[in-house]
Amino acid sequence: MEARIPFYKMTGSGNDFILIDNRSNVINTDQYKDLARSACRRKYSVGADGLILIEDDDEVDFRWRFFNADGSEAEMCGNGGRCAARFAVLKGIADGPFLSFRTLAGVIRAEVKNSKVKLEMTSPGRLETDFDLDFNGGKLTCSFVNTGVPHVVVFLNDVEELDDFPVFEVGRKIRYHQRFLPAGTNVNFAVRTGEHSVVIRTYERGVEDETLACGTGSIAAAVIGASKGIVGSPVQLTTRSGEVLTVYFERSSSGFQNVFLEGDALVVYEGTLWEETVSC
Repeated sequence: MEARIPFYKMTGSGNDFILIDNRSNVINTDQYKDLARSACRRKYSVGADGLILIEDDDEVDFRWRFFNADGSEAEMCGNGGRCAARFAVLKGIADGPFLSFRTLAGVIRAEVKNSKVKLEMTSPGRLETDFDLDFNGGKLTCSFVNTGVPHVVVFLNDVEELDDFPVFEVGRKIRYHQRFLPAGTNVNFAVRTGEHSVVIRTYERGVEDETLACGTGSIAAAVIGASKGIVGSPVQLTTRSGEVLTVYFERSSSGFQNVFLEGDALVVYEGTLWEETVSC
């Protein structure tokens, strides 16, 4: 790994990421996880929810590797994907406004219009609605869907209940519930506020805490809400950051298709990681 590494700090609706152009292999692949853990440490380093490394790909504009702050690699991240798409256009990696990139969840297409990015997501799978989940201290009616990564969604009664809900404590119990082992799951708590609107809070696996937003979690809440017949496309989801993510989808007898996530992907700053900070 080079002594100093250029990077962008970006945010998508309150999810923040460190992005590095690694097409020239300034970082070895066996160093990715350690770099994610060190660089994402808040107060000690840059601090972020995740690390995104951009690599060459022979068939699409680029390949990404996405790592959570704890060093675990994730298949997909909606807000991170939007940031990666804009980063690629800003750095000349892709011409834009249309581009595609490879993830562990498959090839993703994006449209970049200035700071606004609309991202095509993989079709949701393994959808199961309204099952009771027992855990120490309580029982909740939950739903599950894989939107590139696994998500549990719990719909609550009203915004006041959501505001007071112990997202960290209950989210952590569900995240490690034996039903979802060994991979675990992300956990979302949501309230329908209209035919096309939802308020959402998310406990994210890998970050191991509530985050200000989650793209794949917002998609999960939208499609599960549609499955329950309480919302329709497009769905605007107000995240904990106050930012709004819009989810578009089509529904047929075979499930959900043409799922898109839209929102801002903003550059916070660009800088250089020093070795003494990366290795702390």
